[in-house]
Amino acid sequence: MFDFRIVPVCIGLVLSAAPGSAQEAQVAFGAVKADPTLPVEVTSETLNVNQEDGSAEFLGNVIVIQGEMRLSAERVLVIYNEDRSGIERMEASENVVLVSPPDAAEGDWAEYTIESGVIVMKGNVLLTQGPSTISGDQMVANLTSGTATMTGRVKTILQQGGD
Repeated sequence: MFDFRIVPVCIGLVLSAAPGSAQEAQVAFGAVKADPTLPVEVTSETLNVNQEDGSAEFLGNVIVIQGEMRLSAERVLVIYNEDRSGIERMEASENVVLVSPPDAAEGDWAEYTIESGVIVMKGNVLLTQGPSTISGDQMVANLTSGTATMTGRVKTILQQGGD
C-alpha cells in the first residue's frame, strides 16, 4: 500500500532541486574575528599614487596584512575615504589569495571594505578549510563575524576523517 504522507516531502525535495534556483552555502570563515580598526600594512614591487582621486595602486607581488588577515594579489588599488584620513576600500585583482587562519580562499578579484570588515571575492572562488573545499562564483566573507557565504554554482568536497 502506498503511503501518501511522503508525497509532500518528495514534492518539496524536487522543487528545491529545480534548475535555476539560487545556490548558496553559509560557512564559518577564520578562527579569529578580525578588528577593522587595526593598521593595514601593504608591501609591493611598485606604488603609483594618484593625488587627484586619492587612490594608490600597488603592483607586483602585493601583500596586505591586517591583524591575522593576509591578502595577496598582483594588483591592489587602495581607495581612501573622502577626507583621505583612512582607507575606504581595497580592490585586488590577479591571483587573489585571502588567508584568515586556518581558512584560505582564492579568486580572480576581491574588494575589501575596511570599516565593515567585509570582503567580496568573485570569479572561480575556491575556499579551503582543512582537507575540505567549497567552490563557487562568489564569496562574501565577514571577517568581523567570522562567517562567509558562497553563491553561484556552489560545489563542496567534504573529506571524511580517516587513519
